[in-house]
Amino acid sequence: MFDIDQFVAECREAISGREPLAIKEVLERAIRTPTELERALPTTRAELVPLHVSDDLTILKVVWAPRMTFRPHNHLMWAAIGLYGGQEDNTFFRRTGEGIIQSGGRQLQTGDVALLGDDTIHAVSNPRTSFTGAIHVYGGDITKRPGRSEWDEQTGDEVDYDFDRTRRYFETANTGIATG
Repeated sequence: MFDIDQFVAECREAISGREPLAIKEVLERAIRTPTELERALPTTRAELVPLHVSDDLTILKVVWAPRMTFRPHNHLMWAAIGLYGGQEDNTFFRRTGEGIIQSGGRQLQTGDVALLGDDTIHAVSNPRTSFTGAIHVYGGDITKRPGRSEWDEQTGDEVDYDFDRTRRYFETANTGIATG
């Protein structure tokens, strides 16, 4: 059975060397048993749930609603994403003098782990008609990181990122009104 406290302890030990690759290895071990993760972290509703938050490490349970999308945003710290159910499509962007432009993408399926650098800008979508479950691990306190941005999909305008607004967006996705 997947044990959240044990997973957090393994992540805390892995970051003692400040090496994101060590976190990736811990996450890869955890998602080898997706059924256990699903039992411990059910994917029955869209949600963004902090499992651990400290100055040097955040671990989130992220569940994407069917067909849910989220606008381009940055983290300003490394991130490791591991899928234990469904699919997460990432579209990557890079900055230009006028804003951001698309610069690639990566599709994650159940069992995949991706490591994102601290300068990554990406948008996320769940193309499926079922929920997608993931564990996201960050190299800092993602809930309070100052200076983060997101970009309006229609105008391309850069705006300040707000973690609480993002949590409300996930909640709204449960009513089928996700537009954000």
